[in-house]
Amino acid sequence: MELMSNDVHKPVRCGTSIKDGVDKVQFWRVFLKHYAHPLKDWVHMWPENPKDYREKMGRYCQEVKKVGLEVMKAIVESLELNPSYITKEIEDGMQVMAVNCYPPCPQPEIALGLPPHSDYSCLTILYQSCQGLQIMDFEDNTWKAIPHIPGALQVHVGDHFEVLSNGLYKSVVHRATLNRDSTRISLTSLFSLGMDDKMETAKELVDDQNPKKYRESSFRDFLDFLSTNDFSEGNNNFIDILKIKNYN
Repeated sequence: MELMSNDVHKPVRCGTSIKDGVDKVQFWRVFLKHYAHPLKDWVHMWPENPKDYREKMGRYCQEVKKVGLEVMKAIVESLELNPSYITKEIEDGMQVMAVNCYPPCPQPEIALGLPPHSDYSCLTILYQSCQGLQIMDFEDNTWKAIPHIPGALQVHVGDHFEVLSNGLYKSVVHRATLNRDSTRISLTSLFSLGMDDKMETAKELVDDQNPKKYRESSFRDFLDFLSTNDFSEGNNNFIDILKIKNYN
């Protein structure tokens, strides 16, 4: 209860929906979100219970960041950009952990843990305890369930890498479904540039045949957007306001 807050700018908070009691649609989940990099700046603000939470989550955050950096560097390289392109900004950037608990739901067919959305981040790495994550397949406009592979991590491209790549990479639209009998836990690690660092389209990917398609933005821009919009209905996506009108 001490950490309950609707203020999306807080570095540590818990709740159920984005803005509890304000959003028109409330989610079937409980979450804890907190900043995680640099670890020494934030770990003292994390919950003290369970007593080993800070130690175990801190170790996980450090290890999953190593994985995230390797994947992000590979994506930058795949765009035929210099491997050092924005490397420093990525290494020094934000890491936000979202620990989600989706309790058993008596009517999972009419409820969602999270509505359809894409992540604002450069990259998201997710661990789930059981099946429940679905992604949108835009080739046939159907939802595809991601199988649960014990110990596996799932990787999602986020909005900021869609912007960087000028649309060559697309942020993954996904949602969280519910289970009638069991609780699902997910650990979500979101990586972005620094709070006020602007992600923009790589100039090397813009030419006469491929004009710039996105506006630049920062993590703070996303938080400001989140605080003034009802994300819960699933029809307000941050990436949509970044698209330059002629290319929606």
